Order: sequence, then structure tokens, then C-alpha cells
Amino acid sequence: MCESIRIVCALCRVGIYALYRRLCCKGPSPVRPNFSILCIGLENAGKSSILSCLSGDDLHKIEPTIGFSIKAVLFEDCILEVKELGGGDKVRPYWDRYYQVFQGIIFVIAGDDSDEKLNVAREELLKAARHHQLKGLPLLILVSHQDKEGAKTAEEMMTFLQLGTEMENRQFLIKGCSIHNKEELSQIFAQFNEILQKNLDHDIELRKNSPQHSGNRL
Repeated sequence: MCESIRIVCALCRVGIYALYRRLCCKGPSPVRPNFSILCIGLENAGKSSILSCLSGDDLHKIEPTIGFSIKAVLFEDCILEVKELGGGDKVRPYWDRYYQVFQGIIFVIAGDDSDEKLNVAREELLKAARHHQLKGLPLLILVSHQDKEGAKTAEEMMTFLQLGTEMENRQFLIKGCSIHNKEELSQIFAQFNEILQKNLDHDIELRKNSPQHSGNRL
């Protein structure tokens, strides 16, 4: 019962947050572009730990995410406003209720999970990637827990998940990582951020060349 109440409360926060964004976020664009990113994955995959590592937070004070949480991750060239969704069995059926306007997706998979759990992760990954609100968005797959013995590498995970045909027409990266190597994590996100920036530049160029902006003046 307590878990159900938490989920309901989290769903209510979705509407409040969307309203806040609509009413309060209409100011001029920041110097650094701000990208809205969705972060998902099964429970205990390491989503919160990865985001906290990048933000320089205390890794000993991380609690499991119930519903969703929002964290701004600052980089030199951009800001990622990351909405992280809880990955528990009772939360995943509600994931699509959180899907709004995003510029990219982060999916975290624990490299040391059992094959059974990895198969569940694969199903959830494909379901999200094919969703009409997320289809075509740049995708970063993080294979976490690389410091754990027996953890699958990014290459091994790619083979296990059999994502070849699914990712043919999509911008995506699959990288192994560990929260104990912040430098490597930063390098991974530098590559992901570059994709986001190029997409933004492309969209800006398209708007400049659209008929609305290129009409003749009287």
C-alpha cells in the first residue's frame, strides 16, 4: 500500500513539474544549451550513482529512486537536465506516463546482472526506444559495474542484447563505465553531449531556412 501511494504521488509530481516548465521556463536560452534527458534502467543498475558521480555528490548518501527524480548535471559546454525514473517492477509499467519532450535517452544496464535480468532490461530498452515519443532520439547505453568481477563489457553486452538491426537508423553509443572512474564517465558524456549539440545546431539551421524566417519583406 505504501509503495502504491508513493507511485501515485510521483505521478502527481509529473503534472506539477510539466506545469512549472510551461509557466516558468520561457526566458531566454542560457549561454550553455540545456538539454532535457530521460534516464531509465532496471533497479540497482546504477542510474542515481552515475548521475551523482558526475555531479560530485556524496555516493554514500544515495537512495533508490521512487517514481522519478530530476538532476541538473553541469558540463563546460552544456547542462543536462536529467529526469531519472525508478526501475522497480511496480514503477516500470508507468514509465510512458513520464515521457514528454526529451532530446536524448540514457539507459543504464548493470554489467554484472544475471542473464534473466538482462533479458528483462533488453525488453524494457526496446519498448522505450520504439515508443512514439522517444523514437529516433539519441541513445546512450551505459553498461555499469565494470569494476565488478565477471561484468560484461560494452562489446559483450551489445552481442547479448542483439541490438544491431534496432540501432541501424539511430544515433547511439554503448559504453562500459564505473562510478569509480569519473574521468572515463566524463569522456563518455562528452561524446554524447557532442551528438546533442550537433542535433541542436541542425535544428537551428533548419529553422533559419524555414519559409517563416526567409519570407520577403514588403
